[in-house]
Amino acid sequence: MLFREGQVFDGSGSPPAAADVVVEEGRIVGVGSDLDGDAVVECNGMTLLPGLFDCHVHVTSSGVDTMRRLTRPFSYQFYEAEANLRATLDLGITSIRDASGADLGVQQAVEDGLILGPRMQISVTAISQTGGHGDGWLPSGIVLGSREPYPGRPTGIVDGPDEMRKKVREIVRSGANVIKVFTSGGVLSPRDNPRHGHFRDDELDVLVAEATAAGIFVMAHAQAADGIKAAVRAGIRSIEHGVFLDDEAIEMMLAKGTWLVPTLIAPVSVVESVEDGASLQPAVIAKAREVLEAHRESFARAVAAGVRIAMGTDSGVGPHGTNLRELALMEQGGMSGPEVLSATTHSAAKLLGVADELGTIDVGKRADLVLINGSPFEFGTLKENVTAVYKDGILVSRGQNRGNGDNG
Repeated sequence: MLFREGQVFDGSGSPPAAADVVVEEGRIVGVGSDLDGDAVVECNGMTLLPGLFDCHVHVTSSGVDTMRRLTRPFSYQFYEAEANLRATLDLGITSIRDASGADLGVQQAVEDGLILGPRMQISVTAISQTGGHGDGWLPSGIVLGSREPYPGRPTGIVDGPDEMRKKVREIVRSGANVIKVFTSGGVLSPRDNPRHGHFRDDELDVLVAEATAAGIFVMAHAQAADGIKAAVRAGIRSIEHGVFLDDEAIEMMLAKGTWLVPTLIAPVSVVESVEDGASLQPAVIAKAREVLEAHRESFARAVAAGVRIAMGTDSGVGPHGTNLRELALMEQGGMSGPEVLSATTHSAAKLLGVADELGTIDVGKRADLVLINGSPFEFGTLKENVTAVYKDGILVSRGQNRGNGDNG
């Protein structure tokens, strides 16, 4: 299959350039000029991108309205996940990292073609200390678990190195490709403070040792400066959110090569949900409003300092299918258009450890490709400009038209 006479953004950060791309048996086999193919996709006036990444989603969550979730049947989340995965794929996002919620069954359903969605890495359950971001305890004694445990998705509350060791092994047994840990409080949890660090160094050292032994990375929800620094000291691969980064934390991240997945749209989505009538506790609403400006400032300083950035949205907090709003916020934070798209393709693939297969348009790579009408740097209208999405060379979406099709 020949993609002919388009502009190609290869994911490296270089500007788009005219080129043809040839795909055979799900792989890119040619990039250049005057190439041939049996079937032709005319790309004149369009830009061809590598499949996009979102490194922080929750596909079994569909918003922050507590009462809505509590009044839905337990199994409803899995049917919503199918719709959320499809909405994500329609944006040209062909790879995601689920930051807790999706289990092995959801991942396998995508891999087996039972449902349509991006390829997935899953963390299954996020690890929290008692009273931490994953502990929904309320003064009434009721526990509002954000991720109800069941076979295949264990509870994530641990205290102490011994419990940590066992929990990591249990989550790995459940099928996790990455371990997610809360090293600080957060916005949506009722009884903690996003400025407070969680877990001690001995607990995090055990976590990283066990994940390393299993051959997988660790991602840390870390908003507090102390929680960020603890995660970096332990060798955790990525900081998620990074709301209260200070200069010392940034220097530590640079020295260790730690990634930042900013999720700038997340607190914006919480505030918008409240304005649309979502039922949230007053303390949660106050925290969401408090972190907005600090989040933007921390991200801008991280970008200016040269911290490695990969795109992530926390979708599930905000609506799935609006993920590309993150790109405009990244640009507003100081990244150039090509840098934003590189963070959403090549850099994200490096973070997830799949850059040998995905993230750039290069010979030998898997043929995850996205056709965009016009310039790919018009982030405000990028969603509407997605024309076709290919996964392993197969047409899986026509963007907002939602139509499947064949390769001809």
